[in-house]
Amino acid sequence: MVGPNIDKCDIAIVGGGLAGGLAALALAAKRPDLDVRLVEPGPIGGNHVWSFFDSDIAKRDRWLVAPLVRHHWPRYDVRFPSHDRTLRMGYKSITGEALAEAVAAALPAGHVIVDRAKHVAPDHLLLARGGRLSAKHVIDARGAGKFPALTNGWQKFVGQALRVKGGHGVEQPVVMDATVEQVDGYRFVYLLPFDAETLFVEDTYYSDDATLDAAAVRERIAAYAAAQGWEADATTREESGVLPVVIAGDFDRLWLASDHTARIGARAGMAHAMTGYSLPAAVRTASALPGLVDRADLPAILRGRAAASWRRQRFYRMLGAMLFRASEPETRYRIFERFYRLSPGLIARFYAGRSTAADKLRLLTGKPPVPIGRAIAALSKLDWK
Repeated sequence: MVGPNIDKCDIAIVGGGLAGGLAALALAAKRPDLDVRLVEPGPIGGNHVWSFFDSDIAKRDRWLVAPLVRHHWPRYDVRFPSHDRTLRMGYKSITGEALAEAVAAALPAGHVIVDRAKHVAPDHLLLARGGRLSAKHVIDARGAGKFPALTNGWQKFVGQALRVKGGHGVEQPVVMDATVEQVDGYRFVYLLPFDAETLFVEDTYYSDDATLDAAAVRERIAAYAAAQGWEADATTREESGVLPVVIAGDFDRLWLASDHTARIGARAGMAHAMTGYSLPAAVRTASALPGLVDRADLPAILRGRAAASWRRQRFYRMLGAMLFRASEPETRYRIFERFYRLSPGLIARFYAGRSTAADKLRLLTGKPPVPIGRAIAALSKLDWK
């Protein structure tokens, strides 16, 4: 402490969501010599469940997420109108509560600052309740925000953990149940069996707009549960969200070269363009941070990593454009139905954002899931930087 309203540390992380929380854990574990502060007005991790496939995380990085895993399964199912499949691929879930507990245990008392940053600069931030926190590096992990430089579709959802009287009978996750009525774009239900009586049911939409009618979706969840014969006597948690599915944009407008504040996570554009999936990139960045934070040019390094990720995501942005611009909302499920007929290895690499050239060719060849003319027209209208 250097004054009544001025504090100082080595690293100040702004935002205690997935990216910020993982960054704090990695620095606490690998760089205990550093004074790390985490600024977040709400609960660390929020009210979220994040899931991932084993193949999403490199073996060298699994130490970071392994203590956070609360549920795991050796396989998962998908269901479509004309195709069901079980994939033998490890699947795991972590919760916001697990992340919060880990951060609280890893950082010294007082190093989680329950406040909002009203101004963020490369070497300091101003707190909403008053006071200034100076740091060698400020890392902005406040989430996606509003970026006019991007063209998006939207993935939106409401998820509820239902306690089912007598048990639900679901043995493993159902990552997509698209046998449901197609409403508001591509709709599917996502199931996670937390225990014999607790089932997480999420109703998800790949939609053209960001409007989420949570009340209507809750009714659809109740109708889905009733159709399965489940009698829910309690809802133990609920979460909702609207995630951008980026289909075009200009990285240099997303993160101006003149902006020298370090960024991580969705704030840096670090998410799977087609799925909105951010956990693999958040883990990779957090694992790398302990070896980078001594560098004076940390913001430039992180911007370079984000720019490289943006370039690698070009193929997935193209697929997103075909989904949202070239296919009719009620038939979008056919794209995913076709996708889930492909090899498990290709599917795993797709979700990890590591599709090979052969994978990309395979995804685009064969009977097209969207009209070719509409696909060409859609792609020609977008900015592919």
